[in-house]
Amino acid sequence: MSSPPRAARASGTRLFAGYAVASLLPILVLGTVLAGGNRQDGIERGLGQGRAQAAVIEEMAIAPALEGNDLGRGLSRQESRRLREATDLAIYRGSVVRLLLRSFDGQVVFSDDGSVDDAVPASDPSFAAAARGSTDVRVTRMPHAQTGGQEGGGASMIRVLQPVIANASGRAVGVLELHLPFDEVAADVHAATERTYWRLGGGLAILYVVLALISWSTSRRLRAHAARSEYESLHDPLTGLPNRKLFEIRLEEYTRRQDAAAVVQVDLDRFKKVNDTLGHRAGDKLLCEVAARLRESLRAQDTVARLGGDEFGLLLPGVRTPAAARALLERAERALSAEILIDGVPLTMDASFGVAFHPRHAGDVEALLHCADSAMYHGKRGMRGTVVYHPSIAVSPSDNLSIQGDMRRAIDNDELRLHYQPIVDLATGEVTRLEALLRWQHPERGLLLPGDFLPAVEQTSLIAPMTDWVLRQALHDHVAWTSEGHPWAVAVNVSARNLDSQCLADSVLRLLEDSAVAASRLHLEVTETALAIDHGSVSASLDRLARHGIGMALDDFGVGYASLAHLRTLALSEVKIDRGFVAGLESSDQDREVVRSLIQLAHGLGLRVTAEGVETSVTALWLERSGCDSAQGYHFARPLPWRQLGEPAVRGRQGRPALTEANR
Repeated sequence: MSSPPRAARASGTRLFAGYAVASLLPILVLGTVLAGGNRQDGIERGLGQGRAQAAVIEEMAIAPALEGNDLGRGLSRQESRRLREATDLAIYRGSVVRLLLRSFDGQVVFSDDGSVDDAVPASDPSFAAAARGSTDVRVTRMPHAQTGGQEGGGASMIRVLQPVIANASGRAVGVLELHLPFDEVAADVHAATERTYWRLGGGLAILYVVLALISWSTSRRLRAHAARSEYESLHDPLTGLPNRKLFEIRLEEYTRRQDAAAVVQVDLDRFKKVNDTLGHRAGDKLLCEVAARLRESLRAQDTVARLGGDEFGLLLPGVRTPAAARALLERAERALSAEILIDGVPLTMDASFGVAFHPRHAGDVEALLHCADSAMYHGKRGMRGTVVYHPSIAVSPSDNLSIQGDMRRAIDNDELRLHYQPIVDLATGEVTRLEALLRWQHPERGLLLPGDFLPAVEQTSLIAPMTDWVLRQALHDHVAWTSEGHPWAVAVNVSARNLDSQCLADSVLRLLEDSAVAASRLHLEVTETALAIDHGSVSASLDRLARHGIGMALDDFGVGYASLAHLRTLALSEVKIDRGFVAGLESSDQDREVVRSLIQLAHGLGLRVTAEGVETSVTALWLERSGCDSAQGYHFARPLPWRQLGEPAVRGRQGRPALTEANR
């Protein structure tokens, strides 16, 4: 498993930092609250001590000195003397800072220092409460008189206001105002608070460290789980390859940056047979082996993904041309075609590759994948190897279903048409035969070309009755133009599906017999891509037809699917050079050399050569001087119903332009 992505690590770090701060704040608040509470508890203890000390002084010193009279009438000389004696020791030792005896109306009747200043006013609620029999204890500043008149001077005091109970009468006779020192209590409170702070700080620090460790461990596990979940969501669990989601994400990056890249869809051939024959476990092993071979055969910067089932996706950065794509994919094809041993059974796998280029074919992910998918399925219809997307092969699934349904009706309702294009002998300028090109006069979509419907029809059994219709109509038209004095032979294209059928030869020979057309007047053209299907069935069909005198031409020659073995062993009489090479003859030295080589190769094997897609007289003249036998294209005539052809635009050997040095 790959390491967690950088973004996941950064997110985990932020999560831990946030958790640490969030947990620190309540700990600090808790510590502050506990410390404050401990300080308040210390103060409450000091106040309790002051209350108790005042009670002792009142009971042991003040009450015994009084005779039970209301203090509002003042003190007797004897009472004053006893009070002075009883309180002098406490005042002297500093256990009492100040002592006042007051009547219920607030008058000071006894003061330890003789001063009545700074006494609590009679209107003060605390004094009134003491006069009613309650005790008020609180911390205050030292009275102003005791600080020498300095503003803000003095320490904190404990002030007690409580009723005075005379022993003689047992009733309240006045109010005792007592000021006790608070420094020792404050020092004790401070020391206790400081100890509490240290204890709380240590305990809370340990708690914080424990929480931080728990948080770190939890966030680490969460990061690992998130990274594992992210990896699993973006990778195929069987092969370990990126899945469709990650493939589309990477492709989206290229489309966003407008970088050039090739997108390839790969589909294994006959994979279902492996599953059905050897079981799904063997199929899984095969998929893993295919994944490994694809990875090893491509470059480090290339992406190999499993899109689902037996379908893989390839992203090839920087690949801009079909030649560059084929060079890379040939390595992948060779790797896949090498023997694979699965559960002791040797297997050989082939695959179909569909290629689309960004930004040439499409600029967004969905469109690119659709283009590559269309190219791949086009290859599935008869080609092993690589198919580069072209708009002519783009058929959507919904169009496929619609076309397949409509084609059944088209055959029955006579909606199909044949147009013809002349094939001209370059040496004489004469038309030797007409190539039949199928059209569909659709009642709703108008006139459709083969690229609009053949890819869909070739996937069904409709290809057989459709081909049968084309052959029958072409032979019927041949009879008609022959009766009008035109000596043209007729050429008909047959698909890979036709060649793979054992009934093709029977059908062709029967139709020749029914129409009374000589076999030599019929030429069948097979695409070079058709040779990628079962070579044995193709060879048998071609041999049987050729033995009856039917001409056999290899169409689209040069695109790379026919080998010399095909040319030597198949019953061919002609090759047709693909228009892709012919189009560049006036401008490309490389294309001219390729075409020269193809002409020489075909002639060396005893085959005639026809060039497709000739559009200018300069190209026609170059082909003639290079030894090409025949040609067809817009320079001579566009495809039309045969009655509308008239005389093709050929002028024999007169009036042809001279070749320039660049075109020789």
